[in-house]
Amino acid sequence: MYVIAHLSDPHLDGSEEARSRLRRVTSYLREFRRPVDVVLVTGDLADHGLEAEYAELAAELKLDVPVLVLPGNHDVSGPLRAGLASYVDSPGADHPVHQVREVAGARFVLVDSTVPGEDHGLLSDESLVWLDGVLRESFDGPVFVAFHHPPLDLHHPVMDQWMLRSRDAFEAVLTGKPITALLTGHVHNAIVTTFAGHPVLGAPGIRSTVPLPFEPEPPGGGLVDTTAHPGLALHVHIPGELLQTVYRFPL
Repeated sequence: MYVIAHLSDPHLDGSEEARSRLRRVTSYLREFRRPVDVVLVTGDLADHGLEAEYAELAAELKLDVPVLVLPGNHDVSGPLRAGLASYVDSPGADHPVHQVREVAGARFVLVDSTVPGEDHGLLSDESLVWLDGVLRESFDGPVFVAFHHPPLDLHHPVMDQWMLRSRDAFEAVLTGKPITALLTGHVHNAIVTTFAGHPVLGAPGIRSTVPLPFEPEPPGGGLVDTTAHPGLALHVHIPGELLQTVYRFPL
């Protein structure tokens, strides 16, 4: 049994509110009777992309298990690389922050879907060539492709402006490849769908939740509900069986 604790969108900004919401999740993980195999955080690690925010996150993610991180649209590549140097293994000095990491027999292809200075996601031709090459490599174990911006529409008038663009080219690269699942964040909701013939599993937001247009408005209005419980996904891989995902919202 291989267990991934999938977190997303902590948006740390030095405030007690953001820190305490993340700690509700990390404290829950520390109480596990059997530690997870890896923790994955799919972007918007910091709220303003400041090195101090990444240093804060580095301290909060000391969990005695491997931790993988990738950037979201609130993140900035240079400070992220500096503040999370012990968590990031990516060539180059700035954008993009692509990574290939192998943890306990599983491969994680961590794709930087961000566009500097923008909220939407996009993969350049160079990034797609890199991804295609990595996915063509032989690997005897589960392969997870993780990125921040999901290739879907949430049917939300605000959020849909900020999703991954140029999906056809991304789909062409992913189709037919030996991928166990696509893991994503950004929408601050637990998402389950498919893309290019693969499962797409989105983690709930830690900092907040984004209600859908037909749900009740957040207290005080606005886009996000900061009173909803922070959550995480637990992806359980057992060879020869379908991947299972359980969502938890620690009190």
